[in-house]
Amino acid sequence: MTDHFYEFRVSAENEAGMGDLSELSLFYRACDAPTPPGPPHHPKVTDYSKSSVSLSWGKPDFDGGAYIKGYIVEMREYTPMPESTEEETEVAPAVDMPVEKEWSMCTPPTGIQATKLTITDLKEGVEYQFRICAINSEGVGEAANIHGTVVTSDRSEAPEIELDADLRKVVSVRAGGTLRLFVTIRGRPEPAVKWEKVEGSLTERAAIDTTSSYTMLVIDNVNRFDSGKYSLTLENSSGTKSAIVAVRILDTPSAPQNLKIQELKKDSVTLAWDTPLTDGGAKITNYIVEKRESVRKVYTTVTSNCTANSFKIEEMPEGGMFYFRNAAGLFSIPSENTGPITVTDNVDPPRIMMDVKFREAVYVKAGETLKINADLAGRPAPVVSWTKDGKEIELRARIQIVSTETSTCVIVKDCIRRDSGQYVLTLQNIGGTVNMPVNCVVIDKPGPSAGPLQITGLSADACTLSWGPPQETGGAKITHYVVEKRDTSRLAWTLVKGDITKTFYKVTGLLKGDEYIFRVLAVSKHGQGEPLESEPVKVTDPYTIPTAPASVDVTTITGDSMTLTWCKPASDGGSPITGYVIERREKTGMRWVRVNRDLILECTAIVTKLRKGYEYDFRVYAENAAGAGPVSEPSATFRAVDPLVVPSRPTKPKIVNSTKDSVSIVWKPPTDDGGAPILGYSVEYRDYIPKPEDVPESPEDLFTINGLKTDAEYEFCVKAINKIGSSARSPYSDGGAAMDRTSEPAFDVDSDIRKVMIVKHGAAFTLNVPFRGNPVPSATWAKEGVDLKVRGTIESTETSTSLTLDKSTRYDSGEYCVTIESPLGKAVLPVVVKVLDSPGPPVNVKVSAVTRDSATLTWEAPENDGGDAVKAYHVEKREASKKAWVSVTSNCHALTYRVEDLQEGAFYYFRVIGENEYGVGVPQEAKAGTKITGNFQYFISRLPKFYFQTA
Repeated sequence: MTDHFYEFRVSAENEAGMGDLSELSLFYRACDAPTPPGPPHHPKVTDYSKSSVSLSWGKPDFDGGAYIKGYIVEMREYTPMPESTEEETEVAPAVDMPVEKEWSMCTPPTGIQATKLTITDLKEGVEYQFRICAINSEGVGEAANIHGTVVTSDRSEAPEIELDADLRKVVSVRAGGTLRLFVTIRGRPEPAVKWEKVEGSLTERAAIDTTSSYTMLVIDNVNRFDSGKYSLTLENSSGTKSAIVAVRILDTPSAPQNLKIQELKKDSVTLAWDTPLTDGGAKITNYIVEKRESVRKVYTTVTSNCTANSFKIEEMPEGGMFYFRNAAGLFSIPSENTGPITVTDNVDPPRIMMDVKFREAVYVKAGETLKINADLAGRPAPVVSWTKDGKEIELRARIQIVSTETSTCVIVKDCIRRDSGQYVLTLQNIGGTVNMPVNCVVIDKPGPSAGPLQITGLSADACTLSWGPPQETGGAKITHYVVEKRDTSRLAWTLVKGDITKTFYKVTGLLKGDEYIFRVLAVSKHGQGEPLESEPVKVTDPYTIPTAPASVDVTTITGDSMTLTWCKPASDGGSPITGYVIERREKTGMRWVRVNRDLILECTAIVTKLRKGYEYDFRVYAENAAGAGPVSEPSATFRAVDPLVVPSRPTKPKIVNSTKDSVSIVWKPPTDDGGAPILGYSVEYRDYIPKPEDVPESPEDLFTINGLKTDAEYEFCVKAINKIGSSARSPYSDGGAAMDRTSEPAFDVDSDIRKVMIVKHGAAFTLNVPFRGNPVPSATWAKEGVDLKVRGTIESTETSTSLTLDKSTRYDSGEYCVTIESPLGKAVLPVVVKVLDSPGPPVNVKVSAVTRDSATLTWEAPENDGGDAVKAYHVEKREASKKAWVSVTSNCHALTYRVEDLQEGAFYYFRVIGENEYGVGVPQEAKAGTKITGNFQYFISRLPKFYFQTA
């Protein structure tokens, strides 16, 4: 029978009879002779771009009776066949028909073992076909064609956010814990990620980690102020996607707010307060109210079961002085006390209660009605008054004020632009005065621009207009201005410019001798406003070009620059000189070249970018509103060479270290080396006797002076030296003594080292930690369960220590602790690393519920998920007589799976593999093989060579 195992024995027979039987043979399986495998299962295109295509496929349903050794992937460019027409009746002459291109191999001839492949270096915009063949010991099997064709082009995908079920609910975290919001994302091109807190700004403790497939918000040591809604927004060229995650921090409630006296009588006090800013993540059930006499230090409880936001304390002694406070339950901190309160009948100062919408600007369209109302309180009844922009409102047919003892209202009908402004409600009684401002904006076309419309820069054909923005904008931003002109001899206005964004404009193309009137109109989204007109102006030419400058000379010369000076023109032509233009000419050339792009305002300038050793002539001309004047006479000829001088003095030295007989100082080089390289420095020092003492020359900007007296105090100065000589002395340093300095060990790190370091699988990474301390501290690295001296490379200097790990794996994730220690103390710094890798092996794989044709597998999630949640499990089986594992499923999302269609009586081995964003992980087999039977469960250990042998 097929797939059954048999053993054999043989005996010989002659005329005397049958002989003894031979020894038993080994077990042999009855099966058909192997053949090439069938086509791979369900080939498909998983992704593509303008230069690549990604394919995937499943194992063949029929392996030909032999182990699948690999797969061959082939491709070819698709050539469409021409369409034939049935209308043609005559026989057309023979033409060359397009020939399909041959298949080319995308893999090595021996194939690949993976069931997916990305083909790169493809031509953009070309249509391709693909097919896949399986290989076993008998050869290449039947090809599986991928349906259709693929055109290489960039692919866009709108952003998507996948929130776990836990994130769709309110995320609760205890105070002091860590909030982690891990969200899977996708989109092409890779979307920009933005985390925000809906009400308020994101805390500085927030750390955001983002890759192409996920984003994570981490907040350590959370408190009640971290409660709220957090918004995640993804954006790319294909669109925008947002999601909200609600977070609740479980903490004690804060103190009640705004504790105040609501009512005061000669025998009672009524308190009122607002709820705490945060409730600690749970509903507040009761308030505790306490009082204290002014002559005592201890508070006594008035009530501990107040459920409202106010409480009346009765039977109070008249004339007594008390302090009051309250708290939200037993665990809230108490509120601020009220201050000393005397129990007596009192005046209630005025109060204004107004709708929250009036806290922001109120917008009303022109022609509509504006209504501002408020509720009043106070004892005695307060006097009501309304003002607008600091002036009392005048009652008219359009404007009414209606007031009662408990309310007041101002009504403005048929609103116009002038009704915009600040309306202020004022209440006053003997208890005090209170104001409430309300800003109102009437939406309308803009008013006239702020005048006058000034005309400057008048010439024979142009002038410059300037004005101010409108004082009444009509509730919208001014987008631009329109300028128009009118000849005084005509009635029609002519458009000059209709999209001016600034408050000035130069009008050109005017006719000399004509008289013009100009006007400006402001424009907003609500329309074009009222015009602002100018006075009539006659176009004339009031000035001429200036004369030539004089006495062009060069005062300072370097290797690439010269400083020029000249005298102003004798006449400015009646218009102020707007600037000067310099031209230069090499002595060997004939062409004059303009030097400056912008006009020079002074009569001196530095000409740069000259060629060292070349000789130059210079000339200058002036410009005013009429244009450019004539050029000056050329200057004398000058050569560009560097003058050599002694360097400028170095900066003030600074003492950076000392011992009992030496002091180390540093300084910065001089700003000017005098045209020659700095050869070195001369260091001098002095003690309390102001007599300089020389020490050897130093070529560096760090120097240590030895041979000093212990505990003696010195001052130091430095001189720079080039080939011309020594500079002036630098300022003397602050005094310092020759003595040993000590300091406790401490880390010199920034905030980046305290964030989680993300490393991809297989990459090397280095943790470098700078530190300080005197004496120099020793440095050690530690990670729980790992000998870092064997696993990595540790290097330490006097100022830093580093740990380098090559070829990182999932097991390198975790916390690394670096400790620095000296006789003065020690310091410890934890550094967290996360290696993004495929998952580790699942745990505790078991087989149960075995029937005649099925078995149920159960397991537990991997202890190490490789830095990303396991998104699916692969379940595979292998018959005891075969070496190849066969995939049962690659998309299991639970921790159990029922394997069906098993052969009754056969022995099987099973294994489970986790898969996450970074690949398929390490397999874990069940501890023993399983015999498929409907009555009993048999488990066998693995046998070598895949056969059974009798005892």
